[in-house]
Amino acid sequence: MTANYVQELQTIINQLITDDGGLTAVDCKRFFNGAATYIDGKIFMTLTPVGLALKLPADVRTELMTKGAKPLQYFPKAPIKREYVIVPDKIAMDDAVLAPLVRKSINFVSGQAVKKMMADVRNRPPS
Repeated sequence: MTANYVQELQTIINQLITDDGGLTAVDCKRFFNGAATYIDGKIFMTLTPVGLALKLPADVRTELMTKGAKPLQYFPKAPIKREYVIVPDKIAMDDAVLAPLVRKSINFVSGQAVKKMMADVRNRPPS
């Protein structure tokens, strides 16, 4: 079953991201009872029984919530994944709407990695 989720995420990436703008580091792997897509080792999209979820900046999440997105919670009583939203089916099925959201998710996660790396460099003790 999880192999199907991995294949579906790989299909989404292949169909939506056609320019390959640095996506050689994208990888889809099994993730609990679904699959996750990674850029440079960081998760930006998951597909599980609760739906397709993207990690996005607060303003984009807020806008999506007005269109029916839900906070990501993998199972009842589990913590809510604060930076993720479950994309409404209507949006998930519309490549023209989903593609820019996937790109925003990739950029958001990639930007976080750069910020963390820069913070680590600034906080490193002098040699």
